[in-house]
Amino acid sequence: MASIPSVSFASPCRQATERRPTLAVTGASFALGGFRAGVPRLSSRMVVRCVAAASYVPPTISETKFNFLKSYKRPIPSIYNTVLQELLVQQHLMRYKRTYRYDAVFALGFVTVYEQLMEGYPDSEDRDAIFNAYIQALKEDPDQYRSDARKLEEWARAQTDASLVEFSSREGEIEGTLKDISERVEGKGSFSYSRFFAIGLFRLLELANATEPAALEKLCAALKINKRSVDRDLDVYRNILSKLVQAKELLKEYVDRYSIVSSSAYD
Repeated sequence: MASIPSVSFASPCRQATERRPTLAVTGASFALGGFRAGVPRLSSRMVVRCVAAASYVPPTISETKFNFLKSYKRPIPSIYNTVLQELLVQQHLMRYKRTYRYDAVFALGFVTVYEQLMEGYPDSEDRDAIFNAYIQALKEDPDQYRSDARKLEEWARAQTDASLVEFSSREGEIEGTLKDISERVEGKGSFSYSRFFAIGLFRLLELANATEPAALEKLCAALKINKRSVDRDLDVYRNILSKLVQAKELLKEYVDRYSIVSSSAYD
């Protein structure tokens, strides 16, 4: 099974739960070794913020993996579990990167990868339970992932290759989401590019039947995204899918042979 290279991830900041006492010093000065220095006024709010930033420690990869295994206790066939664990490590790194901010295109990309990976999984209920455990292990909302991915898919199906990139001149929920991403990419907020984001863009084009190579270039330009990075990540994605299909075919062949041998033993 091909391993998936690491990508960057991000981290939201929690506030400290304890408020530490602070010294109220106004216009004071102190002397040390013959030198006199002024002490600026410190507000309690500023100190609390500093304590919060300094004390926040994101979960470790081991903790995220433990949360996943604690939430979903049933065994997962190795062909699926190996890739799932690799994805979980990658997404943990993305999730707790300082510049990370969830968005719907990222969610669509992950949902697309997950559905491709778990296609043919023996039990659909288990497939959904694994998805929920995976996202919850990252301290995010699986329902939001599903809902946002579904909205983007429905919107993209109603687009053409031309209208897909004209979101900036139109109003609507999805158009607003894409405008927000474009503004954040320009530096007006937090944005951290990832492979899942690239796959989300690819899925939008796929659903809009925008198959021309120029369509991806136009969409990247509209969102201010580096197309070279997207091309590279989509090549990796296609390669992984190809190897995953081969592995599933080998597994199916093994299961079929085992079934024949088992049935012959009882004849």
